[in-house]
Parts: sequence; C-alpha cells; structure tokens
Amino acid sequence: MVGCSQPNEPKEEATKPNIIIIYADDLGYGDVGAYGSTELKTPNIDKLANGGVRFTNGYASSATCSPSRYALLTGVYPWRNDRAKILPGTAPLIIDTARMTIPKMLRAEGYHTGIVGKWHLGLGSGNVNWNEHIAPGPNEVGFDYAYIMAATQDRVPTVYIEDGFVTGLDPDDPIEINYRENFDGEPTGKENPEMLKMKWHHGHNNSIVNGIPRIGFMKGGESAKWVDENMADTFLVRAQKYIIEHKDEPFFLYYALQQPHVPRTPHERFVGSSGMGPRGDVIVEADWCIGELIKTLEEQGVLENTLIVLSSDNGPVLNDGYYDDAVEKLGNHTPSGLLRGGKYSLFEAGTRVPFIAYWKDKIQPATSDAIISQIDIFASLAKLVNSTEKSQDSQNLLDVLMGKSQQGREELILEATTRTALRKGDWILIPPYKGPAKNKMVNIELGNSNEYQLYHLSEDIGQQNNLADTNREKLEEMVDTFKRIRGDQYNNTKALELK
Repeated sequence: MVGCSQPNEPKEEATKPNIIIIYADDLGYGDVGAYGSTELKTPNIDKLANGGVRFTNGYASSATCSPSRYALLTGVYPWRNDRAKILPGTAPLIIDTARMTIPKMLRAEGYHTGIVGKWHLGLGSGNVNWNEHIAPGPNEVGFDYAYIMAATQDRVPTVYIEDGFVTGLDPDDPIEINYRENFDGEPTGKENPEMLKMKWHHGHNNSIVNGIPRIGFMKGGESAKWVDENMADTFLVRAQKYIIEHKDEPFFLYYALQQPHVPRTPHERFVGSSGMGPRGDVIVEADWCIGELIKTLEEQGVLENTLIVLSSDNGPVLNDGYYDDAVEKLGNHTPSGLLRGGKYSLFEAGTRVPFIAYWKDKIQPATSDAIISQIDIFASLAKLVNSTEKSQDSQNLLDVLMGKSQQGREELILEATTRTALRKGDWILIPPYKGPAKNKMVNIELGNSNEYQLYHLSEDIGQQNNLADTNREKLEEMVDTFKRIRGDQYNNTKALELK
C-alpha cells in the first residue's frame, strides 16, 4: 500500500507490473490509423499500436456490448450464460459473485483493482433502489474501486455510480426508473420533440435528459444527472486520479470508454475536429483521452512497468438510434476497413476489432497475425502474475500478447445476438440462421442465411466467396468442430445435419 515500503525494501511493482485494459465502445477495425484509416486521425492509439503488438486477428467474443464485457472479465464464452445479452438499465448483475474474474484473480495476487467508465453487466439482484447502496455490482466481483455508469449512455438511469452509490444525489429528489411505462407528466422524446437537441431515429424516444431522448423512463435525481458532453473528461479524470493514488502498489485499471457509442456527444473542444460529425469527433476525443492517460503514467514514473491492452467491445455502427450525421458525413472513411458487416453481425466486422498490447521496452514493436480473443486475457494475465486460477474458455496466450510467439488460438467461437460461428485457422463457418439478412435500421448485414457459409479469410477477407458447396470436406470438418465445442448448448443441431 502507499507509504508502507521501507527505503531498503524492493518495490512490489518491480515484479508485479501494473495492468490497464482500455476498452472502447463500438470502435471498428477500420476506425484506427494503425489499422488502415486514412481519413480519421488517431495518433495516440497509433502510438500504442506502433510501439507494441498490433493484432490483425484480434477478436471480441461478441458483436454486442454486454456479452463481450462478460467474456472479457470472466474468460467464459457468453453463450454459456443465458443472461449475457444486451441488457436494459435495470438488469440484475449477470456475473455470479462466486465466479472468478480478472479483478478477483489479480486482487488475490496483491493488486489494487479499479474500473472507471462503462459497466453494462447489470447491477443488484432485481428491483434496484437507486437511492440506496446498489449491490451486487463491480465491487462484489473483484473491483476495489468502481466509478461507472450503470448501463449505456443512451439508457436510464443517466447517473454516475461510485462504489455502489449514485453520486450527487439529493435525498429529497429520489430516482425512479421504469422500462415499461412512463411516469405521469414526464416529457418524452416521442411526445415532446421541441425539447430535443438530438433527434431520435429509432428506439430512443423515452425520457429526455440534457436534451437527448433515452431508452427507458426516469424521474427525479436531477442533481445527479450527468452532462453528456463532459462524460469523457469525467471518466478520464477519475482514471488519472486512480493511477496517481495507486502508483506505489501494483494496480489493475479497467478503463472502459463510452466512445463512440451513441449518443455521440463530444466536448466543445472536439466538435468539428474530425470533419465527420459527432461520431468522428468522439473517436478523436477518445484518442486524446488515451494520450492523456499515457502522459499520466509517464508523469508518475510507472509507464515502463505497465502492460496496456487496448481493444473494443464489438465492431462499428453508424446510425444506431439517433440522427447525428454519422452516415451523411462519413466521406471516404470505412469504419469496418476491408471487413464485412459490423455491430450485431456474424460477419468479421462484428467481432474482429483493434487489439493492441503495449509495454514500453518490454514488448517490441510487431504486427501479429495470431488469432487471439479477449476471452484469453484472463489466462494470459494469470500466467503473467503467476496465478494458478483458470477459466473455462480462456487460453494462456501470454507469449502471443508479449510478441514472443505467433502461435495463437486454433479455434474460436464468435457470437452475435445469441447466434454463433466458428473461426478455425484461416477459415470461418457461419451456420444457417433464420432471420433477415440485414438489419435495415442500422444498415448492417447480419450474416443470416438459409445456407451454410464458409469463407477462407486469408484469401477472402471481405467474405464474398462462399465455399460451402465447393469445399465439402472442409465444411464437414468445420461443422464437426463447431458441434464439438458448442455441445448441448447449441439449440439448432438439426440445422447442422449436413445433407
């Protein structure tokens, strides 16, 4: 702890590196300069990518937020947990408090653990009273310190929560939340468009906070409501403060950015900075925040003893519920890069995301084609700190993360809104799924088809040439592997009986 070391005692951080996971929200493979973006500038992320290992086959577990966050912290495929889906703001905690997590594992090895930013893994056990201590939550699954928003920026309650308590709450103005019906007399985006500074496109027409219509209904808590345009600064300051306060002991910081998730509300310093409207501007803002965080590590003298892993919870989406010029001002920028699909999709752009490992002077600059998943961070960090803890689906890829090996995963199940696919070697299998081929609201191909889809990614990264009919042997091999991994969890086995 701070102040406990004697002058002649070796500092604990000499053998236990600090660990920071920087987790962006809806950042696409093509949104980063180091991954091919020429229109959108991300110099600070690029600095990490160019100074560390830049993975070209780095994956989130899922094409949506809550499942990916569950997998990241637990090392368990989200399809093993029926509750690991996109959650409303009132959802109970979906991580069993008895389950081992990254922060629990690291805390047992002498780390102080903290989360700052987006949580979206549920809070409480149901029927949360937002005016009292809220538990279980991050503190009950391993985090010593937690400064979070409950769910997402577009969902109520629109308040910050610090170690289980809503910050700035006036007890005489209690918070009430309802996801089914509005409170009497409360304005909504649907009924009161004259109150809006951001127009809703779909699904975001309930309670209005800060001129922005949200998902869900909220009453009260006026003094506790956040100002959207200040959110990036608010989280950055808390993350910097956490580093400063714990620099003299090994720490783990999960810095979960809200950008570029909707509603995109850049601070006035960044408005117009990208030329692409609010979506581009908040990516520029997020990149700046990352740069400021790195400066803090440098100023506190701990950068050389800090492993940083940067990634995103899923792929990109443009119009995700608000009119904010994301489509109109896109220009020549392609958020998915050369990949097909995006958020919500079983195609590659849904789950293949920027994935960077940086450790100054310990990781040599390299580009790695090894397949690695965020699920594997659990086992890799356990190896790093000599923990014996294991997790069901996490593989120890520490040497891959450190750039010492190119031998990544051979097999990986990918998930998108409960549908799953298989990546094996250079191949990917998407089983038949019912449903629309495209989500027309967000204009993203979902990967649904009545037929098997089989793609050879090293030759067809854009997934344009379905080889299921012409390479029957490979198809059968992939189907067998998929069924072996999914086992009884797969509820559509009949669809996998090859004709």
